[in-house]
Amino acid sequence: MKTSLLFLALATPLLASDWPMWGRTADRNMVGTAKNLPTEINPGEIDDDEQIDLSEAKNILWATKLGSQTYGNTVVADGRVYVGTNNESPRDAKQEGDRGVMMVFDEKTGKFLWQLIIPKLGAGKVSDWEYVGLCSSPAIVGNKAYLVTNRGELICLDTAGMTNGNDGPFKDEAKYSTADPAAPYEPGNESADILWIYDMREELGIFPHNVSSCSPVVVDGIVYTATSNGVDWSHTNIPAPLAPSLVAIDAEKGTLVGEELSGVSERVLHASWSSPAFGKLGGKDRVVWGGGDGYAYAFEPKPTFDEEEELDVLKEVWSIDANPESYRKKEDGEPIKYATFKGPSEIIGTTVIHEDHVYAITGQDPEHGDGLGILTCLDANGKPTWTFKDIGRSISTPSIADGLIFMAEYDGDLHCIDIKTGKQLWKHETMSRIWGSTLVADGKVFLPTEDGEVHVLAAGREKKELGLYEFDAPIYSSPIVADNVLYIATMTHLYAIKAK
Repeated sequence: MKTSLLFLALATPLLASDWPMWGRTADRNMVGTAKNLPTEINPGEIDDDEQIDLSEAKNILWATKLGSQTYGNTVVADGRVYVGTNNESPRDAKQEGDRGVMMVFDEKTGKFLWQLIIPKLGAGKVSDWEYVGLCSSPAIVGNKAYLVTNRGELICLDTAGMTNGNDGPFKDEAKYSTADPAAPYEPGNESADILWIYDMREELGIFPHNVSSCSPVVVDGIVYTATSNGVDWSHTNIPAPLAPSLVAIDAEKGTLVGEELSGVSERVLHASWSSPAFGKLGGKDRVVWGGGDGYAYAFEPKPTFDEEEELDVLKEVWSIDANPESYRKKEDGEPIKYATFKGPSEIIGTTVIHEDHVYAITGQDPEHGDGLGILTCLDANGKPTWTFKDIGRSISTPSIADGLIFMAEYDGDLHCIDIKTGKQLWKHETMSRIWGSTLVADGKVFLPTEDGEVHVLAAGREKKELGLYEFDAPIYSSPIVADNVLYIATMTHLYAIKAK
């Protein structure tokens, strides 16, 4: 009973209306609870200082400036709004230059509360791409936030920042956030309070490719996260083929308690960027994850000691190649090259658990362009129930509601699919690239695009366009909803949207 209560505390939102982690709940289904979300907005005007003038705005509760590139997905919990960005509009005038940043705002007013400033690795595009900033979304559990930094670290923060003092065993926030010794960082009330840091590069020997991009999930006192381990600049050499691609970390101590031994890193195509999910399959708890090798995996959540390897491992329950053999090999058996239109892909979008099934979509770094994708529905034992191949590569995560799955592809199309049969019911073309994911809430589907638009459609079996939001900057993150407020982060600004 005690374990069950703990699971409920860690796997569900702090409040029913919160969105405390990527995907809202541990199963990662992009569906929220809300009422009266508007189909029409006016986002206001951006002035010369890049601030938002809301005098002519419509249905905007508040808006605030972020950096110049925002890929982190918004999280809302216990009255605070968290979002990852870069430092091109520094909140601390003494800390200029390229950094990863997590900004935290007041949920009701949009007031800036505090931030975590993360220096770059200095490795350039190969491991910490310039100006990309912070790509991870924190997982909020009680008064703690768990986050993967652009430096390949898993970090635990006090959600109150420094306003309640410098808590925890870690006391060197000044050294951590100082990038230039000539301008040392001085922690204050608007600073993050770091409780512990687990450096995956140092402890595990991983080699993140381009960026560290995973949003962790926390269940029963364990943080599960991917490591972003991948190839080097050559795109053919794997510097750390034996390093784990998925690990389990003690949520209180910040120590390693388990790792996968499935050989993902030996087969990695590009990088293991996907975020893990947690839920019931066949009545048993499972960690489900999409690997950088293009396989979908299910693991037992409790690490067990492997006598042969002499370490604690996440035991693999099942795995399946999400790529058909025709994506891997030509008819004569010759392998098809990676990053070609017809070739194999990894899994970047998050695998979703829903009603004893797993949904996985293949995709690649958008820099690789278009290519063949496939959406697969797997049963509790990892066996395909159906596949949908009339879809291109995707880095998005699906939304599943009322017997329908809403799935976006990078090429710009939104697909509505019957969840039982895998048959397409309708398709919506945005005429733009799609990096973010769909959100289903209030009977509507919200779909962001690279052109700075959010398409609003009815979440039903028949296609019905309801509205179109137009912003002044591209959107690479995903919309979320909390307390009947819709949050849209463009590359440069965060908008809180509510019908007035």
